[in-house]
Amino acid sequence: MNSETTRAKRTRTRTPLSRERVLRAAVALADERGADELTMRKLAKELGVEAMSLYNHVASKTDLLDGMVDIVFSEIDVPAATGDWKAELRKRAVSTRAALNRHRWAIGEMEGRTTHGPNNLRLHDAVLGCLRAAGFSIAMTVRAMSVQDAYIYGFALQQADMSSETPEDFAAEAQRQMRDYASALADYPHLVEVVGGYVAQAGYDYDAEFLFGLDVILDRLEQLLGER
Repeated sequence: MNSETTRAKRTRTRTPLSRERVLRAAVALADERGADELTMRKLAKELGVEAMSLYNHVASKTDLLDGMVDIVFSEIDVPAATGDWKAELRKRAVSTRAALNRHRWAIGEMEGRTTHGPNNLRLHDAVLGCLRAAGFSIAMTVRAMSVQDAYIYGFALQQADMSSETPEDFAAEAQRQMRDYASALADYPHLVEVVGGYVAQAGYDYDAEFLFGLDVILDRLEQLLGER
């Protein structure tokens, strides 16, 4: 172990533990290795402490994940109830996707929890308030929020499952598929047209496609609001 590593370890050990420090370290560990690799023992090793000392700050693995998820929620732009409601909700959607891209493990953890932290509650309350201030009825507010969240989280989940990251990656993958499945493609003319004829040339841009779908939803909500 070199002197720099030794000094870093001593400094890390001397820094008092706190709930915030434990949660931030857990988020960083999950970002690097995935939530499945996150254990109290590994987290304690990362912090340079014994695993039992973590329980002074988090009650359980579930409590740890609750806190981690609330940190992710804290990174999402909270929409204002004043001003352009579509712009505010668009901003919220874009920042949600950005946070989920930074923390790929979080997509499977955020919406199914039974314990909600203050950042989670603040964000959801603000989205509801933004919709109500825009003039949506309570029933339409529920529907409007539901369809947005289904789209935002569904898109993020789909992106997390994809190996291709850039339009160029998608184009190369489409070209590979056209080669590998050449003998069977006569039975699938629409795949040849779309995947081989379009995606293989233009690729697929996550940012552009996400905004297209988001604007379709927000434009339709605006239309429904005007029909009331």
